[in-house]
Amino acid sequence: MLKKILAVLAMLYAAASFAAVDVNKATAAELDSVKGIGPAISTKIVDERKKGNFKDWQDFIDRVKGVGETSAAKLSEGGLTVNGATFKGVAAAPAAAKKEEPKKAEAKKDEKPAAAAAPAKAAAPATSAMKEEKKADAKADAKADAKAEAKAKKDAEKKAKADEKAKKAEAALAKKEADKKAKDEKAAAKKAEKTAAKASAAKPAASAASAKK
Repeated sequence: MLKKILAVLAMLYAAASFAAVDVNKATAAELDSVKGIGPAISTKIVDERKKGNFKDWQDFIDRVKGVGETSAAKLSEGGLTVNGATFKGVAAAPAAAKKEEPKKAEAKKDEKPAAAAAPAKAAAPATSAMKEEKKADAKADAKADAKAEAKAKKDAEKKAKADEKAKKAEAALAKKEADKKAKDEKAAAKKAEKTAAKASAAKPAASAASAKK
């Protein structure tokens, strides 16, 4: 609210500073207030005006000594007019100033919303970056888990193969020992059978010898 009031005051001040002073209606004091007109020029203007109003700027330049086209343009820029007209199309300073002041006020008014919008715009890329980072972390974790699972599976398969190999070796050893035992038992039985046969054959011979005696 304060800014609006200051803007309005600035506009009023600018309008007052550039208030048009008509050479045919202004008093000597009002003529002195125009930049570039001093007491000497204002006195000449008043004296010539007594002879008749100035028709236009050219009439003003011709009748007032010390005023040329260059100085007339400066006086016009300072707010002096002849019958309400500026010198050779010099832009009306008050109108331009009045138009510029609201624009400046509006620009300042729009600065705050723009400044407030800036953090929101900056926050959007940051949020997006965080999301991308989370996705990357999740992807890396999934990859690590898959790798660990594959390793565990490979280790389990390796252990299973080793256990199976050990069982086969143990079974082969047990079979070998069983075969050896069976062979030894068979050999022992055969030997015992031979010994028994010899003993049986020796008994009749001993009996016959005893009988002859």
